[in-house]
Amino acid sequence: MTQAPVDNELLPWLEPNWARLQQALAIDRLPHALLIVGARGLGKRRLADLFARALLCRTPGPAALPCGTCTDCRLNAAGSHPDWRRVTPDPESKSGEIAIDAIRELTDRSALTPVRGTRKLVLIDPADRMNAAAANALLKTLEEPAGNTLLLLIAEQPGRLPATIRSRCQLLKLAVPPQDQALAWLTPRLGAAAPVRLRLAYGAPLRALDAFDQATLDNRETLVRGFIGIGRGELDPVAAAAAWNALGARLSLDCLASSLCDLLRLAVSPAPPRLADPGLAAPLRGLADRIDPGAAHRLLRRVFEARGLVESSLNPLMQMESLLIEWARIGQR
Repeated sequence: MTQAPVDNELLPWLEPNWARLQQALAIDRLPHALLIVGARGLGKRRLADLFARALLCRTPGPAALPCGTCTDCRLNAAGSHPDWRRVTPDPESKSGEIAIDAIRELTDRSALTPVRGTRKLVLIDPADRMNAAAANALLKTLEEPAGNTLLLLIAEQPGRLPATIRSRCQLLKLAVPPQDQALAWLTPRLGAAAPVRLRLAYGAPLRALDAFDQATLDNRETLVRGFIGIGRGELDPVAAAAAWNALGARLSLDCLASSLCDLLRLAVSPAPPRLADPGLAAPLRGLADRIDPGAAHRLLRRVFEARGLVESSLNPLMQMESLLIEWARIGQR
């Protein structure tokens, strides 16, 4: 039942951000560099792409959206517009980083004048995956911006960017939409599964749409029950880590984080308003009654750090073993 959004659809929760961009454009206050940040699944890339295509479109339609039919829109659809440049990690690189060579090429191209219109657009995605050398190379361009170039930087973890980069960009932060608005958009696409998938996606509609098929939901329940079993001393954390790692580091770390969050919510309230896994509240409550909240918070910070580095972890199995051993110690104290 999953249905991909239309390319030119302005997602309803992004309308305030779109209005802000259009207002800046109307009064000629568009920055030379825009840092678009927000959680996974809120539409950062969709907003950046839509805005770039609208800027290049010769005959924008209602709400200043790209028409989709002019020559520039057709070039964009084909991925061959000469004034629209994307910089992403090398798919063959094991590090998953944006390297200095890509930024050097970008700065060379930025010195050129636009080919078709009055502005060049450059997307750096994800900007928080630039290595130190690449970030330093970009800094000169940000310090001496070309008047006809707009840099669009995408980041889920802007704190990983050097402060010198962040300070030279205008921040555009995407917020998690109200639940009613998100469900109004999701329900026609997911039906009755929309509420549970939105909850597991931490309120991010696009993540709810794409990241939780039935197999993922089943694997997730297995992981949560494993979390409970480890906390009760019924499962060996080292053996469990191998099984968790086989299901994928991102899913396992997301599940570990949400289970710890549920546990901490239950530790302070017998009936918290929002749980990722309300069907497992009873066994989680039994664990919550005996854990040290401070220790659980410290473990949660470690999980968040590991989740932020999931693409670059050299030994995800060893990392998972360490986290689950720590959880066993906390749960069984």
